[in-house]
Amino acid sequence: MLRNLFYRIANILDIQGEIIFKIVAYRRAADAIEHLGRDVRAIWNGDPKNLREIPGIGKEISEKIDEILRTGELAYYKKISKGVPPGIFDLLQIPDVGPKTVARLWNELKITNVAKLEKAARAGKLRGLKGFGAKSEEKILAGIEAQRRKKSSTRVLLGVAHPFAQEIIAALRASCGDAIHDIAPAGSLRRMKPTIGDLDILVASDAPEKIITAFVSLPIVQSVNAQGTTKASIIADNGMQVDLRVLEAKHWGAALQYFTGSKEHNIALRNIALAQGLSLSEWGFKRVKDDKEIFTPREEEVYEKLGLQWVPPELREATGELELAQNNRQMPRLIELQDLKADLQLHSNWSDGSFTIEQMAEAARARGLHYIAVTDHSQGLGIARGLTPERLKQQWKEIDALNKKWNDFVVLKSIEMEIRADGSLDFPDDLLAQFDLVLVSTHSALKQSREKITARVIRAIQNPYVDIFAHPTGRLLGQRDESALDLEEVFRVAKETGTFVEIDGAPERLDLDDVRVRRARAVGAQIVIDSDAHSPAGFDGLFYGVAMARRGGLEAKDVMNTLEWKELRKRLKRNR
Repeated sequence: MLRNLFYRIANILDIQGEIIFKIVAYRRAADAIEHLGRDVRAIWNGDPKNLREIPGIGKEISEKIDEILRTGELAYYKKISKGVPPGIFDLLQIPDVGPKTVARLWNELKITNVAKLEKAARAGKLRGLKGFGAKSEEKILAGIEAQRRKKSSTRVLLGVAHPFAQEIIAALRASCGDAIHDIAPAGSLRRMKPTIGDLDILVASDAPEKIITAFVSLPIVQSVNAQGTTKASIIADNGMQVDLRVLEAKHWGAALQYFTGSKEHNIALRNIALAQGLSLSEWGFKRVKDDKEIFTPREEEVYEKLGLQWVPPELREATGELELAQNNRQMPRLIELQDLKADLQLHSNWSDGSFTIEQMAEAARARGLHYIAVTDHSQGLGIARGLTPERLKQQWKEIDALNKKWNDFVVLKSIEMEIRADGSLDFPDDLLAQFDLVLVSTHSALKQSREKITARVIRAIQNPYVDIFAHPTGRLLGQRDESALDLEEVFRVAKETGTFVEIDGAPERLDLDDVRVRRARAVGAQIVIDSDAHSPAGFDGLFYGVAMARRGGLEAKDVMNTLEWKELRKRLKRNR
C-alpha cells in the first residue's frame, strides 16, 4: 500500500510540474519501502522518528507514513489528487509514456485515459502537439497494444520459463549453426525473477533474416504476432509470448545490458553515463559533445566504460548495486550452484516422494553433492503419509545400509516436522535428539493471525533439536498467498537460537524471495538452500534456490550447506 501510494504521489507531482526534489523524494521512499524486507510497522512502533532510520525516509515523509499507519488515510494525497482523472495512471503504464507526456496529453488535448489516447492517435490528432508526428503516434499505438497483450498474458513460474527459453535457444542454434555469434535470454528471466511474463531473447548475427525465419518456423509456434527484418514476436503453444531481436555483434554488450533491465537499474546507469558526457542506449554509447559512437561488443565493457564493476544480472534491481560498483567497493562473489555440498530437504517414497532413498541419493551423487538429508514428513501431515516413530526406525535401517555402501557420500537421518497450530511438535525431544537433522515447517493453519502464527513458529524454532525452519512464508506462487508471519521477529529468534532459515528452491515456492533473503542476512540469521525434491528431477530446485540467493546478494560463505557435513554438524545448535 505505502509503496504504491508514494509512487502514485510522485507521478502526480511530476504531472503537475512540481519541483524535481519532491518527486525524487517520494520515489526514493517508495523504493526504500519496496526493498525493506520487513514490515514498516515493526520499525514505526507508534513513533514517526523511528522511520527515519530507513534510508530515503526523511522527516516530512516519516510523518506522512505515521499518518497513514494511524488513520489509514493521507490528507496530502487527497489534496494533490483532487481533480486528477483515474485513467491518467493507466496512461503511465504505456511504454515510453512518462508523466510529462501525460501532462501534455491531458492539458492540451484533454486525453485522460487509454481509450481516448488510442482514438486520438488513430485519428492523427497527436500531431497537434509540438514534437509529435506520425512516428510518435505509431509508437504510442504499438505501446498500447503491447500493454494490452501484457495484461492478457499469464505470468509463469521461473521453473517453467527458464527451461523453455533454453529449448528455444538450443533449437535456434541447431537450425542456424554458425550464423549465431551470441544468443541469450534477457529481461526478467535473466534476472531470475520468481515469475516471468513474456520471454525476451537476443541474438547477435550477421544473418538476421535467417534467424527470424527459423524462429517463426519453430514447432512451438502457435501464432506470429509480428515479423520484421530484425524482430519477431510469437505466441508459443504453451501460451507464452516470446519476443526475438537480432542485432549486429558490435551492439551485443549494450543491447544485452539494456534488455536485461530492470528499468530502474537502467535509468540509474544512463544517469551515470550522462554525468560522464555519454549517452547510453541499446546500441551503445555516444559522446554528447560530438555524437561519436562507442560500441561495446561485450556486456562487461558497458560497465567498464563507466568505471564500474560488472553487476551480475540477478542484482540489477536498483537495490544499491550501482553504488557498490561505482564506489569501487568489492562486489559480492555471488554463490554458484557448484558451491553447494548438500541438499537438506528432499523426500522419498517413505512419505510423499516418488522414488526410493537410494534413487534419490544416486541422483544427488550424480549432481556432485556430498550428502543429503532425507526429510520425509512426520505423522502430523497425514496427507503426505507422514512417518510414525515405528516407521522411522524402519527407514533408519535402510539409511544405515546405504551409508555402508558409499565412502564418499552420506545420507542423514532427518525429518520435516509439521509445526502444530499451538507451536508444539509431532515428536518428543528424546526422539528428536536421535536425528542428524530436524526441519520444521507449516502446511496447515496458515491463515492464523500474525501474532498466533509468529508465536507458533518461534516456539518451534526455540526447541534445541530443531535445526532448520523450512519454506518460511508457506507461499505457493499463483496458488496460495504467504502467511502473516512476522519474519523480522523470526529472523531475530533464528539468529539467537542458531536455527537455520531455508531458501526453498522448488519453483512453486521460491521461499524466501530476494528481499527476505537480504533481510535475513542483515539480521544475522544463517541460511541454507534446499530443493524440496520429490524426484530426481526435483533437484533442479537447487538451481532456482541459488538464483534467489544470488538475487539476495549471498556469497558462498553466507550459505551453511556449502560446508561439508563434518563442518556443518559443528554449527548445529545441538552440538555447540
